[in-house]
Amino acid sequence: MKLALALAMAALTACNPKQAERSAPDPSASSTPSASSTPTASSVSSAPSVSSSLPVMTVYKSPTCGCCKSWVDAVKAAGFTVEVHDVDDVTPVKDDAGVPADKRSCHTAIIDGYAIEGHVPPATIKKFLAEHPKAAGLAVPGMPSGSPGMEMPGQEPDHYDVIAFQADGKSSVYESH
Repeated sequence: MKLALALAMAALTACNPKQAERSAPDPSASSTPSASSTPTASSVSSAPSVSSSLPVMTVYKSPTCGCCKSWVDAVKAAGFTVEVHDVDDVTPVKDDAGVPADKRSCHTAIIDGYAIEGHVPPATIKKFLAEHPKAAGLAVPGMPSGSPGMEMPGQEPDHYDVIAFQADGKSSVYESH
């Protein structure tokens, strides 16, 4: 268990090194991205969509995070059109999207007005979009082994919850895996 936690923390640090430097949120800090963290379209993908009714997903991630790239590949394979922005610090995007601090992970996607935080399975995103609930978004906090993009050969997947969260910070389990 300690090894899995250490690996997850190491991966999270690699995905968002600026977040690892922070011990607590600074309420005086602006939520406006700095020049170094302003999203740039480093890679824009237009994978053919399986379902033309799916809106475009915009993903903000660290350029150094391999698990984020793997998650993007998984959502593309599920039929989403994805626009990727590699940024030095994803925190301003998370702040602007209203992702609660205790629900954060390594990357954040915005789709149809919702925030998708972390390794949320593509099928769960499709279900959520079809239901169009009154929520700010979905999150898979941390980086559970076995979630999309976090598959580790030879390692049993973790059990994890997909959390629906509100703009006021309230949350509930949306789905369990």
